[in-house]
Amino acid sequence: MAVATASDKILSSNAIQLYDFDPNGTAAVDIAWVDMRDFQNFACVFARTIGTGAVTFAILGNTASDGSGTDVTIKTHPVTFEPDMLMEQIWLECTADELASFGADYRYVSASVSVATATDEGVVGYVRAGPKFAQSGLTADIVS
Repeated sequence: MAVATASDKILSSNAIQLYDFDPNGTAAVDIAWVDMRDFQNFACVFARTIGTGAVTFAILGNTASDGSGTDVTIKTHPVTFEPDMLMEQIWLECTADELASFGADYRYVSASVSVATATDEGVVGYVRAGPKFAQSGLTADIVS
């Protein structure tokens, strides 16, 4: 029998989201711009689903919510070992303070990923943590 009480500890203290990564090309792709205004930390992961080629992986900052401003590179992953098998993962993390060190107007971040061949694919996950206001719904179901 399932427990009847509702648990909302991790999901109300973190904004977690997954993105399909199927670029059909080799140029770097900004995955999704998210707002860090009310969060202290950001982490992202690239997990391989198809392919074995080289990967570049970085966290970018920007002043515009759609990434149309000037990008700054906050962190890059030194790819010593390539994630070249199914669900091998590489992670990056930055803080809101590191983002703000580029200027007070920098509040948006995105993972940026490129792969070696147009057939390579993966999943990119985001975790924004340390919210100013923990609340239900920071992480929500996404279904259609």
